[in-house]
Amino acid sequence: MLFLIILILSFASGYFLPWWIIAIISFLTALFIGTTAKSSFWQAFVAVLIVWIVLALFKSIPNDHIMATRIAHLFHLPGWGFILAITGILGGLVGGMSALSGLLLKRAFQKH
Repeated sequence: MLFLIILILSFASGYFLPWWIIAIISFLTALFIGTTAKSSFWQAFVAVLIVWIVLALFKSIPNDHIMATRIAHLFHLPGWGFILAITGILGGLVGGMSALSGLLLKRAFQKH
């Protein structure tokens, strides 16, 4: 459930809002419906990874990956796919860490 909510909200907001909105979405989603630390982190990580790769492809395919290829050459990488992977991993880390933070905040205020 956490995965789908983060995936849908992040994808919908990826067109209109700034990139950091995924941190807020992941944080709030895990705050309200997160269960365990491991599942919250990994579900948010994979959801944001998928969203960022898909959104990056939507931007990169129409221009035949020209910008991604130039950035890859700038960082001495062999191709544009590496830039795509790094983008997804960085987004996934932001989403996963903020979901983990949301869950840990929830646990901090729970009564034992």
